[in-house]
Amino acid sequence: MTAAAHVTAEIASQPACWARAAQLAATVGHGLPQPGERVAVVGCGTSFFMARAYAVLRERAGQGETDAHAASEAALARPYDRIVAITRSGTTTEVLSLLDEVHGRIPTVALTGVPDGPVADCADALVDLSFADERSVVQTRFANTSLQLLRSALGFDLSASIADGELAVEEPLPRPWSHRTQFTFLGRGWTVGLADEAALKLREAARAWTESYAAMEYRHGPISISDENSLVWSFGEPPAGLEDEVSVTGALFSADALDPVASLVRAQRLAVELAARRNMNPDRPRNLSRSVILAGLTGPSRAVA
Repeated sequence: MTAAAHVTAEIASQPACWARAAQLAATVGHGLPQPGERVAVVGCGTSFFMARAYAVLRERAGQGETDAHAASEAALARPYDRIVAITRSGTTTEVLSLLDEVHGRIPTVALTGVPDGPVADCADALVDLSFADERSVVQTRFANTSLQLLRSALGFDLSASIADGELAVEEPLPRPWSHRTQFTFLGRGWTVGLADEAALKLREAARAWTESYAAMEYRHGPISISDENSLVWSFGEPPAGLEDEVSVTGALFSADALDPVASLVRAQRLAVELAARRNMNPDRPRNLSRSVILAGLTGPSRAVA
């Protein structure tokens, strides 16, 4: 198996996974948050960034108050009607401990790529996304497919996003991108979480120098790091005047017209390309494993790590 073979194939398979997620969303609605419910969405790492994106989308869709928490820092004393957990492996200690803690008190649903794993014993309901599970340690298609399913469940038509995803996996990346040495990702509203995820992908896969910010906050200090070695990438429409301000620094600016989740696919591809240039294998990133299982912190009796 060549370097990055798994993650490359998984990135390319995303449009098909999103189409399947859109179909699945129509059949699992009973276990997902209902309009008017107060909801917490939890996850770790990449899954937490997807939770942040969904929380903003749900509130803006008028579906109800929605908070996103890192599973280890969730404010469970708040009066939630439902908790949504996003967990690719279904084995992450912090997620299992949280689900166990609220069992019998707050209804829970878990989106997972391994529905027969330990999370099945902790969540009240499961959304089976095993068709989007991954062999690579670095998450790509599972996280994006989870978000796409949740978008579809909110009533978003994914047709344009899927079409943009097909472009994102086929079109060559601009050649200057992979020659940059510093990368700043920006977002607004629900795409702030996507910007955070794009930065994480470049760190994980290529150990690149990356940062991420809310777009309007970038002017308040972080812009000072940008120079002719930087790529500044905005997910979604950038604030007025931002491109001109970035250009003054010498940095390369990018803001395409693709659906933001499709743009995230391009960032994933950039991470793999950077890794190849640096003789790294993103299927085996340094110091990372597929799931974080904390010895001695397995949580209450129901949480099986």
